Amino acid sequence: MAFQFIDIDRIEGKEIDLVIKEKTPAEPAKNYVPSYTFNIVLHGTDIKAGGINLRVKHNDNTYYGGNIGYGVDEEHRGHHYASKACLLVKEAAIAHGLDYLIITCDPENIASRKTCEYLGAELLEIAMLPEDNEMYLEGKRIKCRYRWDLQPGYLKGN
Repeated sequence: MAFQFIDIDRIEGKEIDLVIKEKTPAEPAKNYVPSYTFNIVLHGTDIKAGGINLRVKHNDNTYYGGNIGYGVDEEHRGHHYASKACLLVKEAAIAHGLDYLIITCDPENIASRKTCEYLGAELLEIAMLPEDNEMYLEGKRIKCRYRWDLQPGYLKGN
């Protein structure tokens, strides 16, 4: 069965909303899975606070790069917007049949590690990147790999 994107333009929360920026089809030649990219905006506004990416399948790239990537602009940090954005994209992941997501980060990225812990994600390992991995070629060497088990239902924390 061919992959189909969900028709979503905005996911609303209490403090932040996610506004779709791009839906990217799979790119098999690069081993890229389909993904959604959202801007994180302050609730009910278009004031951008960061961004989040949801990759909706599991493969070798998501093993090291994760299913979720996020970033919060410096002036908006300290409000748990990354974890709240993860909670908002959770239902989209579930709608695509995912029962868990992998989130990775650099070991020294304490804020990202705290986001994973806040979500209740389990640290699986601190993994060495293979030499043919894109992140390795960019100078990265190791990643913390977290598994976030998804439970459908009410989104707490936002």
